[in-house]
Amino acid sequence: MTYSRAGEAAERAPGRTGADGGSAPEAARETALEAAWEALVATARRTVTDGLVVGTSGNVSVRVGDTVLVTPSGVPYDRLAPEDITGVDLDGRQVLGTLVPTSELPMHLAVYRATDAGAVVHTHAVHATAVSLLVPELPPVHYMTAALGGPVRVAPYATYGTDELARAMLDALADRTGCLLKNHGTITYGTSLDQAYDRTAQLEWMCRLWLTASSVPGRSPSLLTEEQLAEVADRLREYGQRS
Repeated sequence: MTYSRAGEAAERAPGRTGADGGSAPEAARETALEAAWEALVATARRTVTDGLVVGTSGNVSVRVGDTVLVTPSGVPYDRLAPEDITGVDLDGRQVLGTLVPTSELPMHLAVYRATDAGAVVHTHAVHATAVSLLVPELPPVHYMTAALGGPVRVAPYATYGTDELARAMLDALADRTGCLLKNHGTITYGTSLDQAYDRTAQLEWMCRLWLTASSVPGRSPSLLTEEQLAEVADRLREYGQRS
């Protein structure tokens, strides 16, 4: 179960009264929010540990019902505690916490409004950002390109934290679950924090692969065809364990 679905389940629960006098749906929602915040902080810290961001660059969010939990602006992830929970509604109004939400909130909210995303991860990963400086689209050097919906596009540069950047990102994300941001970094989304993070890590790996292969003098990387990617996309739908 994703955290977003957990939040929705909490909101749909029958109206019962808890031992403290509060309603059961409200208690379930608070529990879902607390669990989602804990997972969000762990994911944010992982982006630092895995070298995808430096300092407080990059940001992470997760949706719980109609609330979006986000990393706060300028706060080192290792300092975040349960009481630092920060949340907004889909219009960007702060509904949880007192810390200022990430400056990239417009990008995160744009993804949630336009897709069925349950979580979003934005990084300044080195290899992916380097690729964004060189080409308008990451060439399909590996079959995991299909896991992101096809060759990953590069959104035109726009100032961080602006609606202009959010619009450019959405264009690049059309029929994709991730894109590069020119001279900036990456953004991916998924139904859960784990899936969004895995897509970010996979994108960075593919960018590193292309940069490595394309740096060999006198040689050009072999690329996959649309037909090959389509075949992989079909197989990926059946990948993994059945519940």
